[in-house]
Amino acid sequence: MVNSDKDLSEEDDYVPYIPVKYRKIEKMKKLKNSILAAKIKCEAENLSSNEEESIENDNFLSRDMEIKEKTNTDINKEINNMLLQEEQDTLLDFYERKPVSLLDQHSELKKKAEEQKETAKEKQLKEEEKILQSIAGRKALLSVGELARGIQYTEPIKTSWTVPKCISNMGEGRHERVRKKYQILVDGVDIPPPIKRFEDMKFPDAILKALKSKGIKDPTPIQMQGMPAVLSGRDIIGIAFTGSGKTLVFTLPILIFALEQEIKLPFEPYEGPYGLIVCPSRELARQTYQILNYYAGYLKEDGYPEIRIGLFIGGMPFKEQLAVIHKGVHIVVATPGRLMMMLGEKMVNLEVCRYLCLDEADRMVDMGFEEDVRTIISFFRGQRQTLLFSATMPLKIQNFAKSALVLPILINVGRAGAAALNVKQDVEYVKPEARVVCLLDTLQKSPPPVLIFAERKQDVDAIHEYLLLKGVEAVAIHGGKDQEERTRAVDSFVSGEKDVLVATDVASKGLDFPNIQHVVNFDMPDDIENYVHRIGRTGRSGKAGMSTTYINKSSDDSVLMDLKHLLLEAKQDVPPILITLTADKDQLVEIDGDRGCAYCGGLGHRITDCPKLEAMQTKQASNIGRKDYLAHGGADY
Repeated sequence: MVNSDKDLSEEDDYVPYIPVKYRKIEKMKKLKNSILAAKIKCEAENLSSNEEESIENDNFLSRDMEIKEKTNTDINKEINNMLLQEEQDTLLDFYERKPVSLLDQHSELKKKAEEQKETAKEKQLKEEEKILQSIAGRKALLSVGELARGIQYTEPIKTSWTVPKCISNMGEGRHERVRKKYQILVDGVDIPPPIKRFEDMKFPDAILKALKSKGIKDPTPIQMQGMPAVLSGRDIIGIAFTGSGKTLVFTLPILIFALEQEIKLPFEPYEGPYGLIVCPSRELARQTYQILNYYAGYLKEDGYPEIRIGLFIGGMPFKEQLAVIHKGVHIVVATPGRLMMMLGEKMVNLEVCRYLCLDEADRMVDMGFEEDVRTIISFFRGQRQTLLFSATMPLKIQNFAKSALVLPILINVGRAGAAALNVKQDVEYVKPEARVVCLLDTLQKSPPPVLIFAERKQDVDAIHEYLLLKGVEAVAIHGGKDQEERTRAVDSFVSGEKDVLVATDVASKGLDFPNIQHVVNFDMPDDIENYVHRIGRTGRSGKAGMSTTYINKSSDDSVLMDLKHLLLEAKQDVPPILITLTADKDQLVEIDGDRGCAYCGGLGHRITDCPKLEAMQTKQASNIGRKDYLAHGGADY
């Protein structure tokens, strides 16, 4: 019974919902009634006091009726107007909700998307500007001492080399036509003209003979413009695709400079070096050292003074390196770790050094070597000619390098970070556990020699063991192996004794293996720059090559987006898995003609999503342990 009474009481207290428009009408009625009462009261007070009461009452009643009728009429009109307006609003809503054509819907949605896109662009640009400002203030190529003393050089180093008059007299129009023909982009002031023959660069006959014996007849585009600039004493930033002959641009001029110094005033014991070339890996340093020795040998055979060259890399005994210092060294090729140790121990000095080249410069400055480079430069005692070379040189590296160099000349042959067009790039989706088994099928695509790259040292060892078990003539190198074993493996691969070289990225930067037919990426690198360097080991010097890359779910989406855009740029076949990769970010990949990331040069993301920048900032211990950062020889002195 209690519950029943409670239910009845709830029903008695129930108040039905009244729509808003009817509540407005009731409110208006009450308002009009109050106005009516006020008017009646006012009329009663204004009646003449000397009229008879009966007449007064009659007039009052008639006036009362008149006001009521008039007021009711006004109220009814306003109520009808409100109802009519409600009906019109209802009809309007109906017509607005009426289905429209698909074309009209598409146009409306496109218009809204454009508005949102503009807003997203503005937001993206603001974020990128903040990031660039936070990283643009560093001057990695200036020593601490120069920064502290405020030293700033304004004029480049003077050399005795001059442009032949027969070329300088041709005029700027001819120079621009040559640059346009060979797709050479230059930026700077007082740029020397491009020279199309080695003979016109005033190299000694011994150098020309050595070039011919190598089958090198004419300079490549980067050599046409780069060599005259270096010989003129200018600081340069050289960018060209892999296999384009960048090494000769800085090795031949330093040989000429060292030879000139030796002829004027022979180097005494413990003196030198005059030129310093710093490389990120031992293998690249050894390769550069061998190239210098090759041309120095031809000079000596032709009766010129001996040019002594030192190789300072980890894993080598100090006795060999100190022997060349005792005689007086003209040129040193080194990795950062061993060079810093020898400078710190005063085994070598840079007091007379006037020539500095950073090969693979973006890797040197951007991937952990910035402080190493700053420390090395602090040992210089005067102005130097600084050269930076790489196939991948992001805009961020170019900008702060320009701030430290003296009137630098930027020489660009092709887009920085672009893959060589004569490399056929295949991308295959392979599950992680099936990759090793798939290698045998992949190796059937081409004859040897073949390079296989893997990110981790454990994977290199596993692949090497598997190939040996299957009867494949293979060798392996990574930062965990001692230098003697690494040197022996590379030499056997270059000589043709072994068909396959399995390596981490120690073999991906700058190394020139002859006639590589095929590059296999066992995994997708953590950034697109490493991919470009890896596949650049084939298709060198205008020859055709091919690459095969395994991708899977473990591959980073941002790197896959970079790979997708790189393939599109090179007009390669894009696999379906990359085509269907989420394209939401494609809308912001290019903003106002600016493509990709300003930090790493990747085409598939912006700097706000750059995985390389994030990795550099966090420097996670797991990445340092996993990746092969010992490639420069800095750990095992």
